[in-house]
Amino acid sequence: MNKFSFVILIVLVVLCQSCSEGETKNAAMRQAPSIPVIEVPSQTLTGYDTYPTSLEGVISSSVRAKVSGYITQVLVDEGQAVKKGQSLFKLETQSLDADAAAAKANVEAAKVDVDKLKPLVEKGIIGSVQLKTAEARYNQAMATFNSISANIGYATIKSPVSGYVGAIPYRQGALVSPSDPLTTVSQVDNVFAFFSMNEKQYLNMLQITEGESLDDKIGNMAEVELELVNGQIYSHKGKIKTITGQVNPTTGTVSFRATFPNPNRLLAHGNSGKVLIPKIYEDKPVIPEASIYEEQGKTYLYKVGADSVAVEALIEIEAKVGQLLIIEEGLKKG
Repeated sequence: MNKFSFVILIVLVVLCQSCSEGETKNAAMRQAPSIPVIEVPSQTLTGYDTYPTSLEGVISSSVRAKVSGYITQVLVDEGQAVKKGQSLFKLETQSLDADAAAAKANVEAAKVDVDKLKPLVEKGIIGSVQLKTAEARYNQAMATFNSISANIGYATIKSPVSGYVGAIPYRQGALVSPSDPLTTVSQVDNVFAFFSMNEKQYLNMLQITEGESLDDKIGNMAEVELELVNGQIYSHKGKIKTITGQVNPTTGTVSFRATFPNPNRLLAHGNSGKVLIPKIYEDKPVIPEASIYEEQGKTYLYKVGADSVAVEALIEIEAKVGQLLIIEEGLKKG
């Protein structure tokens, strides 16, 4: 009989009892306990390769002030839905208003000079140089006024896109500058899940996916799942949409982007988790996880031969699916 069966480790108990000093070498040996054995079945299972991921809104726009100033009003709250062009913050404009008034006065004074010199030039009383100089001063004054007026307009900070407001780190009274992000507005009806895999994993995935070109293979890839940080599986499946196809020379990885629907806004910009990519193992020998033990980084179990003697066997595990282990080497079906 050439079939081998293996012994489930958790019930493999060796009962050792101390011998008294008076025992002799001819004492009868205790009968070994019977150990249940099972035949190794072959099954087709679906497992998952997991990859850490970070989530981003399909559109995520950072909101910043174009001018420095103190925040006088925060017009929205975190998580609020806003429309493109909606006012989010207002900055203090008192000093700008004073600058604008002074600039407007300069414009009016320069215009008076131009209006006064024009008829004199037309009558030939003075040369045109004085008029051109006055017109230049007028244009400069108008440019200064327009710049200050624009800055006053920039004091009302508006949303660049429609979406949902993120965290607001600065509140009323805070001094902000163009380098300070005031918040983020994201569209999260769908979210992007960014992840990466090493070159070997990438090539293996391409080899088992149908299609001639990379675009064909991406279109034929199975739907993926998302494991949230609390261990729960997100209710909607996603689809891999883009692959860079280039190995990052620094990290040795290839970047992927999957898209998940988010109709209930349960996912947010900045969330993290794991992308689960299904992998089918066809007609593979499997054993319960409880039947193995590890020693010095290697995996062993006991298998029984034709003489009903259990012997230690070194095995290699290909994958774990639930409580079952898929055997790669060291054990065959039967």
